[in-house]
Amino acid sequence: MKPNPIFSCWIILLLSTGLSAQESKREKRKLTHVGIAFTNSHTAMPFGSLSKLITGNHHPGVEFSTGLIWKSKPRHNWIQTFNAGYSYHRWVQHSLLLYSEIGYRYKFPAGFFAEAKLGGGYMRAIITTETFAAGVKEGQQYGKILSGRSHGIASLGFGIGKKIKAPYECNLFMEYQQRVQTPFIQSYVPLLPYNILKVGITLPIKH
Repeated sequence: MKPNPIFSCWIILLLSTGLSAQESKREKRKLTHVGIAFTNSHTAMPFGSLSKLITGNHHPGVEFSTGLIWKSKPRHNWIQTFNAGYSYHRWVQHSLLLYSEIGYRYKFPAGFFAEAKLGGGYMRAIITTETFAAGVKEGQQYGKILSGRSHGIASLGFGIGKKIKAPYECNLFMEYQQRVQTPFIQSYVPLLPYNILKVGITLPIKH
């Protein structure tokens, strides 16, 4: 029996979150920030065309995030993020997202930083057009699948940012993310890749 990729992604996400919670409790780690990012995406091969995310068709979205720091040094951090989002791919689907990432952040002088993150999680996709079944009787069709379908996702992201200290302490950032949705169409499109551009802000959580 073939492993279910959605089930596997859920197990990875739950184990990651559970271990994070247990470790955070032992070492009294706390969530460090809340954030919001506005996104644009298109379906393309990995690292296909960054320019089209700015000049091409727009498929907008928004993501909310929080996270914690596993290890902090003067020049770098090991981090984990927890993300929930929504995106709209015109003429194809609405997507609800829930995923987590593990990443590395390098801190440059003057508050600049760069980071790389690897993640995985869950997507609920709701199609925006009528769907049909081959071989059914004339006039018979399936309506919109309002409840949506479940998919697994994996992501790889690279970002840059700047810490702003005045008048409000925050981080401004821009990130390029490569995301894979699986399965898109079970029978013949097992993987659907996305190129995604994020621009956002994070605010610290005061403890």
